[in-house]
Amino acid sequence: MIERLDDPRAAEQWCDARRAAGGTLGFVATMGALHAGHLSLVRRALQENDHVCVSVFVNPLQFDEGADFERYPRSFEADLESLDEIGCSMAFTGTLVQFFPGELDAHGALLPEHLADPGPAAGGLEGACRTGHFEGVATIVDRLFDLVRPTCAYFGQKDFQQALVVRDLARRRGGPQIVVCPIAREPHGLARSSRNERLDAADRERAAVIHRALEAADHCWRSGERSPEPLLQSMRSVLAGEPNFALEYAELRDPHAWTASEPRGELTRAVALVAGRFGDVRLIDNQLLGQQLGQQLGQQHGGGA
Repeated sequence: MIERLDDPRAAEQWCDARRAAGGTLGFVATMGALHAGHLSLVRRALQENDHVCVSVFVNPLQFDEGADFERYPRSFEADLESLDEIGCSMAFTGTLVQFFPGELDAHGALLPEHLADPGPAAGGLEGACRTGHFEGVATIVDRLFDLVRPTCAYFGQKDFQQALVVRDLARRRGGPQIVVCPIAREPHGLARSSRNERLDAADRERAAVIHRALEAADHCWRSGERSPEPLLQSMRSVLAGEPNFALEYAELRDPHAWTASEPRGELTRAVALVAGRFGDVRLIDNQLLGQQLGQQLGQQHGGGA
């Protein structure tokens, strides 16, 4: 039976006890509304660790739109059932004041001096589109790592830039080891996301255009193209064929040398990244160009946390 904890300090004590007993501890940080993508991270953690815990917290610090925060699905009881079914050891939640005691102002907002630096991987793309987002991500993940002190922490490649931010954070901290797992997709190619539940049936089908655009760039890469413009055009021409999709960006970056702006000249490696909206539902996706099925961003080894 999964252990349910509603206080981050109780979760800290639980984790301390497991580490003291000599076992390895895997950790998956989530905002809940768990789907097959989240559960694939937990299963990977279960395969590689003696104990696994999951945080479920809709973090207000990382939302740049108040309405998006309010609409974000919350289903803690259902999440617990899903985690229990696959053998997760413990899940915990909490409130902003519980995670940051004594660090909020009179209005319940986190004082600016307690925000974490997200590092250079926060530059451009999501960092440009969502003001303060990566500060919020880095701040809560840093606090979660303080509480859990996991052996390994598991993140999904779908949030590509976020994974880089978290890897940089872990490197600066000296751990934990960050494992970035492949994107889980729906049968028609749409990257699994809690926000998919807010798409109507028609838009859910239309949203597969994002994956088709990424595959077009991948096909272009595999045919030998290394100049950014033809690769970008292959994506954008596919996306332009879906009038219901409001494109925010379709870009290329070097996955191992992140830059805020697009790299210049011919590419030796590339990740294609797309963001946009169907109505008020914002979706992101990416693909490492030229990678074989199942290959991923990789993992960053840090010291013990």
